[in-house]
Amino acid sequence: MKRALITGISGQDGSYLADLLLSKGYEVFGLARAGSSTKNVPEGVNVLTGDLEDHNSLKVAVIKSRPDEVYNLGGITDLKTAYESPERTRAVNYCAVGMLLEAALKVNKNVRFLQASSSEIFLPSAEPLKEDSPRDWETKNPYAWAKMMADRDFIQTQRKNNGVFCCSAILFSHESPRRSEKSVIRKITRTLVKIKLGLAAELSVGNIELKRDWGFAGDYVLAMWRMLQSGEPEDFVVATGQVHRVREVIDQAADWLDLDPKLVIKIAPEFYRPSEPHPKVGDIRRAEQILHWKPKVSFEALIEMMVKTDLAELTNKSDKTFLRR
Repeated sequence: MKRALITGISGQDGSYLADLLLSKGYEVFGLARAGSSTKNVPEGVNVLTGDLEDHNSLKVAVIKSRPDEVYNLGGITDLKTAYESPERTRAVNYCAVGMLLEAALKVNKNVRFLQASSSEIFLPSAEPLKEDSPRDWETKNPYAWAKMMADRDFIQTQRKNNGVFCCSAILFSHESPRRSEKSVIRKITRTLVKIKLGLAAELSVGNIELKRDWGFAGDYVLAMWRMLQSGEPEDFVVATGQVHRVREVIDQAADWLDLDPKLVIKIAPEFYRPSEPHPKVGDIRRAEQILHWKPKVSFEALIEMMVKTDLAELTNKSDKTFLRR
């Protein structure tokens, strides 16, 4: 039986990956901070308490789990937090990667290690972004810097110099019903459901013309798993290859709830972000060719899934008569 250690087990990626690995017969260990919610962690996961800032807890987690595979999915992902705490972001998203990989190799020299990287590492481009697209080495974004340097200093260096099976999944924006309300899509779907139920009056949003390449987290974890089953360790872009506007999220969710978005949307200057001349969209041809992976859940199905989940959570029912079938 294979053993896997997942950091960030309580997040959307960690919990979906745990579901996948358990279905494949793995013994799964998950690292979670003390006091964090584990409501999405599936039954059968061995939850270990630790923190990516606490290197000793990482060593203990590795010793207890003795993993064949490590998926480092934890870290600071909120850009507001990253800018407010750049040193902590460096410690969690950069330093901890090297520490965790080193600890895993001491326990199992043949360990396979996956780092969750980000599309934020790339320079904006008019063309879809590939694995070798130019990096934004001059970035002022602490989150992007930490991800980019962790890829270079730990993943690529260990792979090239020491033959370690380690790779980076370059993840574009992805969502799910398990996502925090800090995410724009979750905020939109949940607030619109509250409006439908009379629990809120309006949805305050920023620039509704912003474009993103949004996918479903449950699809993306399959790509991560296949990366560690491959014959050679390689980095892969994990995305959908399509872009959608925030406006489309609102329209799609409102349509399912039979709401008129013009009556409930408020454009709030404090949330406004200028449109990018080149929204980041991923080129997933290598993942399709080598991993035989492509996303299954469409943008429309993703929004529907999130609306239905928010509706069920807020009403304790899943069959509201106004929800279009």
